[in-house]
Amino acid sequence: MENGEIESADEEVPSHGGRQYRPVVSHERSVVEMISMESGPPPEMQLKDIRMESQSENLHNTMEGPSHGHDVSNNFQRESKLELFGFDSLVNILGLKSMTGEQIPTPSSPRDGEDISITVGSPKVAVPKSGTMMGVFVPCLQNILGIIYYIRFSWIVGMAGIGEALLLVAFCGSCTFLTSISLSAIATNGAMKGGGPYYLIGRALGPEVGVSIGLCFFLGNAVAGSMYVLGAVETFLDAVPSAGFFRESVTLVSNSTSTNGTASEVIMTVSTPSLHDLQVYGVVVTILLCFIVFGGVKIINRVAPAFLIPVLFSLFCIFIGTFAAPRSNGSSGITGLRSETFKDNWIPAYQRTTNAGIPDPEGPIYWNFNALVGLFFPAVTGIMAGSNRSASLKDTQRSIPVGTLAATLSTSFLYLVSVLLFGALATREELLTNRLLTAEVAWPFPAIIYVGIILSTLGAALQSLTGAPRLLAAIANDDILPVLKYFKVTEGGEPYLATLFTAFICIGCVIIGNLDLITPTITMFFLLCYAGVNLSCFLLDLLDAPSWRPRWKFHHWSLSLLGASMCIVIMFLISWSFTVVSLALASLIYYYVSIKGKAGDWGDGFKSAYFQLALRSLRSLGANQVHPKNWYPIPLIFCRPWGKLPENVPCHPKLADFANCMKKKGRGMSLFVSIIDGDYHELAEDAKTACRQLSTYIDYKRCEGVAEIIVAPTMSDGFRGIVQTMGLGNLKPNIVVMRYPEIWRRENLTQIPSTFVSIINDCIIANKAVVIVKGLDEWPGEYQRQFGTIDLYWIVRDGGLMLLLSQLLLTKESFEGCKIQVFCIAEEDTEAEELKADVKKFLYDLRMQAEVIVITMKSWESHVDIGVQQDDSAEAFVSAQHRIASYLAEMKETAEREGKPLMADGKQVVVNEQQVDKFLYTTRKLNSTILRYSRMAAVVLVSLPPPPLNHPAYFYMEYMDLLVENVPRMLIVRGYRRDVVTFFT
Repeated sequence: MENGEIESADEEVPSHGGRQYRPVVSHERSVVEMISMESGPPPEMQLKDIRMESQSENLHNTMEGPSHGHDVSNNFQRESKLELFGFDSLVNILGLKSMTGEQIPTPSSPRDGEDISITVGSPKVAVPKSGTMMGVFVPCLQNILGIIYYIRFSWIVGMAGIGEALLLVAFCGSCTFLTSISLSAIATNGAMKGGGPYYLIGRALGPEVGVSIGLCFFLGNAVAGSMYVLGAVETFLDAVPSAGFFRESVTLVSNSTSTNGTASEVIMTVSTPSLHDLQVYGVVVTILLCFIVFGGVKIINRVAPAFLIPVLFSLFCIFIGTFAAPRSNGSSGITGLRSETFKDNWIPAYQRTTNAGIPDPEGPIYWNFNALVGLFFPAVTGIMAGSNRSASLKDTQRSIPVGTLAATLSTSFLYLVSVLLFGALATREELLTNRLLTAEVAWPFPAIIYVGIILSTLGAALQSLTGAPRLLAAIANDDILPVLKYFKVTEGGEPYLATLFTAFICIGCVIIGNLDLITPTITMFFLLCYAGVNLSCFLLDLLDAPSWRPRWKFHHWSLSLLGASMCIVIMFLISWSFTVVSLALASLIYYYVSIKGKAGDWGDGFKSAYFQLALRSLRSLGANQVHPKNWYPIPLIFCRPWGKLPENVPCHPKLADFANCMKKKGRGMSLFVSIIDGDYHELAEDAKTACRQLSTYIDYKRCEGVAEIIVAPTMSDGFRGIVQTMGLGNLKPNIVVMRYPEIWRRENLTQIPSTFVSIINDCIIANKAVVIVKGLDEWPGEYQRQFGTIDLYWIVRDGGLMLLLSQLLLTKESFEGCKIQVFCIAEEDTEAEELKADVKKFLYDLRMQAEVIVITMKSWESHVDIGVQQDDSAEAFVSAQHRIASYLAEMKETAEREGKPLMADGKQVVVNEQQVDKFLYTTRKLNSTILRYSRMAAVVLVSLPPPPLNHPAYFYMEYMDLLVENVPRMLIVRGYRRDVVTFFT
């Protein structure tokens, strides 16, 4: 670094971005050393170990330049060159900071040959991570391969026929396959924390939708665990009847006909598992599974193969037995693989059955394709089992897509092949009556199937008890619902309390024993989650924001939309009543989260959708004038142009109240603007702080609007910039609202008149309407009811703005008890009746209720005696004349002394004293009329006269003071060159 780069080491070096710098002298060179780097990183954020190979080392060498031994001067010089850019060096960014201000974890998908190890703070205990096979594929496979395949799938083939069974598997499999594609796209769009589908849905559709669907999905997983446990226990008690403590016997009596034609009764006694046995064994099994879950990911990964390998072996035995079954034409229902059997079983045979599924013409259940969808779909659920454990995966962006799709495709292929094999293996009667057909054909003996059923259901229960607590812990860690704070876990920790809560729910459902009313709702929760994942991908894909860059490229918004539609269709096919119940529960949770939850901005898709919708709407508005029927007031509220307010109050409280009065039912937008006098470079941070304070104040006042703080040399310059640039297209402020400067004379603020006139002239040139509020301190609050009248002194045509403002005031609670009076000025008596009729017709066509009063004046120019009632106005008139005469005399004296023409406000003026008197007389007469007719009015609206050309600003302030004299509450309104109301429908 050359000496010229920093002028003096003794000078104070400004801070950038909140950092402090101090000059350091080293070998007569002036360098800058960052205080925070003086003795290494702070102790609470030390960079323990950074190892970056290949590209990282080259980048490090390139930025730092060549090394020359241990030359401290060169080291300081090299470091200071990086600091001159005003940002942290690359190493600091990678090691200590992130773009969001959060700690950067180890990348979820490190490139080959790259080893990054970053530890912040105290060293953490290494948490075992799972790969694609054990972390995603095995959990998904265990959840998908369940009891339905073993004991109900052959029955489904017999009822639906081979053709519709293939359609059924393809339909349900397509739904989960499309959901897997959507899941893969979202999961590969960046690093993923714990929570699986909840994390993805919440970050895409917002915290409210994410929490509502996430809690439903958690509940579905927890209750599903109890369903799997009961299935395993019931199968075990069927296989080993002697293991039951409370065996129950059911006596079945059936009529039969003997060979000689005589009728007889056949009495059979069937033993069934007792409900108490199911409860006892179910609770014990649930507790044992919880002990395994408490062991953590490492124990789960060791135990999972013990459950899965026997299941896969049992499937292998079923397929071997299917091909080895003898082909026979005898009375046995198992014919072996025969083409004749395949043809006979091709078409469906929908019929009535008993509750156990046995065909019975008098049975209570009639089966059709829709009913079979509800029966079979739980067999393909479980694709989220891997993503539920996203916090325990080494590489989420690789494992979730590969593992989930591999499990989905392999199980779908298994089901499709099984349809063909079962359809050709046995007669339809055998398929419909033999629940354990798979066990009967299994090679070498049926007992292996019982083992497969028990272990498959226990494996699915283990995955449910593993995924559900982590899902709940992820929801709690986001701190959206304070009621879930007890389930929070540290990063890498095990969710023990959430596991206990999940086990409590599971045990409770096991004790109930009968899940017939709960299991359809479980399926609904799964489908609701799948629909949420598809909708998330659809929204993100359709919006295509710059941040949407998933590594998984095989996706399209149409596929996601199709997947979401299929989920909704399947929900209604299964049961419309349970669909309504599940949607109602999700809606209640959504409402609760929106009321009680903490606000969280996750950059979700809805925010992006709102932004793009706003841009599209803005473009559609174009630059043409908005039709009067579509006209909305967009007020620009001038917060602190004059007046004294405490420093911590960014805006006059009544200005926000008045801004709400200009909106109908709260619709519309206001722009709150304040100007800070000074240099922008020096006051930029102060402006940002003031803008945040003003935004907070607007929210506190419940006024829909945005805040802007402008730094300008003067208030006039600042407002001139605002009025030219504020807004986009037709979404620009069309009304400038400010308070009347009542204090200018009392406080002797001589700069106010020129600023006030400059602002009004700028509004006229920019074609902005103006509303000036006099008596702002007395403006009624939201709950201060007003009675009386709203009086309009309609002097000039303003496009109907004054009329519209009066109607908007009537929509507010504070003014709803008032009536509108319209005062019109007629110069001759002969014009009065005609003017009154015209105005009444005009108001009738505009659908406005108002009383019309016509005031006759011979001439605005001539001065007549006002009368006794206007003594206050007459006194103010005389005082104004004296002040104007004194001010004019002083101007003339200054001009003569300096030998220059008359000057005021830094420019030449031409004063016509007769015109000055004319303006004084006019404002006096209007003020007298207002005091005579509207002294008790709730609010008075009067037209704003434009500042006369070449008159000093001081004179105009005198005219305005005379106009508002003794009127407690007044709106001075000036429209612009367009209509804001219309006759037409």
